[in-house]
Amino acid sequence: MVAHTGRAAAVDAATEAVRLLTEAGLRVALLASRGADLDLPGAEIVDASTSVADCELVLVLGGDGTLLRGAEIARGTDTPILGVNLGHVGFLAEAEVEDIAATMAAVVDRRYTIEERMTLDVVVNVDGRTVVTEWALNEATLEKAERERMVELVLEVDGHPLSRWGCDGVVCATPTGSTAYAFSAGGPVVWPEVEALLAVPISAHALFARPLVVAPTSVVAMELLPGTARGVLWCDGRRTHELAAGARVEVRAGSQPVRLARIHAQPFTNRLVAKFGLPVEGWRGRSATGRARSLAP
Repeated sequence: MVAHTGRAAAVDAATEAVRLLTEAGLRVALLASRGADLDLPGAEIVDASTSVADCELVLVLGGDGTLLRGAEIARGTDTPILGVNLGHVGFLAEAEVEDIAATMAAVVDRRYTIEERMTLDVVVNVDGRTVVTEWALNEATLEKAERERMVELVLEVDGHPLSRWGCDGVVCATPTGSTAYAFSAGGPVVWPEVEALLAVPISAHALFARPLVVAPTSVVAMELLPGTARGVLWCDGRRTHELAAGARVEVRAGSQPVRLARIHAQPFTNRLVAKFGLPVEGWRGRSATGRARSLAP
């Protein structure tokens, strides 16, 4: 279990989840570094040497940031992640906190399916040497490190230079991350079933500065030009690395997907409408027989 320990609602939800799971005969474990912040009767405190691979599920209670932390913990294993949303949007979460009892019942009965999400592998090279090896579920972002100065970079796709930008940065995202930072930067919403890489410039001073969607087999590279301001690489907004002029960041489809547990067979369209509160009043649609039908509440 991974919970946002700084929020009372998360602690209450975690307490109830542990109670429901242990009463059903399941064992619940908390990492010692985080478990010390929680007092959950029935939960076991384990150290970092305990492999998540031995667990059936990583249960996350919090927002998308907490789920990204759960993805870090599950990295390198086949253990799926199930998110219970306590955040504002919670795109990655499968259930809402008010449905905690029904969600735990589904976990006990193993009534969930597994969905694999594409990740990114990120490499930073300097003078031909690899200095950083990273990964991301949502996005890898090269940003300016100094507020008052843009970075100057050349964007490259599959070994061919595409454009030079003076900009605040570039977001390289997966379809999963298309509704996160890339969306805020003006990128397109990409359905999770689509395999693609996104490159979205941030405040680029150039005539050609549109979001790009490239093949999943492509390699997107960003080279910080000599004499430019310092940059910084952010992966999922959680892990950061400083970059000097001359650094080259290469982004490609990841070798290890993230596995998400799904309880509800909900189309992504419905998730978009619910999470963003999109206006769909008046839609009637058509049934299989051609008869009009009303939009479900």
